[in-house]
Amino acid sequence: QVQLAESGGGLVQAGGSLRLSCGASGIISSINAMGWYRQAPGKQRDLVATITRGGSTNYADSVKDRFTISRDNAKSTVYLQMNSLKPEDTAVYYCHARNWGSSEYWGQGTQVTVSS
Repeated sequence: QVQLAESGGGLVQAGGSLRLSCGASGIISSINAMGWYRQAPGKQRDLVATITRGGSTNYADSVKDRFTISRDNAKSTVYLQMNSLKPEDTAVYYCHARNWGSSEYWGQGTQVTVSS
């Protein structure tokens, strides 16, 4: 129904920036919200940021004022601009989408590594 494809992960020094992209394809008209989650080894998968179809955003306290989530005009792509990166941001970042029926879709994940 919905396929998600992430890009933009990589290795960056502390204080640097990365921008993640997630493109949605398939039956995208039913998507209500998209967002980013992250998971470090031995840790649970935690919410990073979400954005609704109408543009409302939410951020985890740990990334507030450093990360910015946005979407394109067609609402088929979501971005995560990550600034002032810290080593604690190191994780696999997963794109996430939810439709009006509360079905959930996940991307494969992209590794973000922040060196100190």
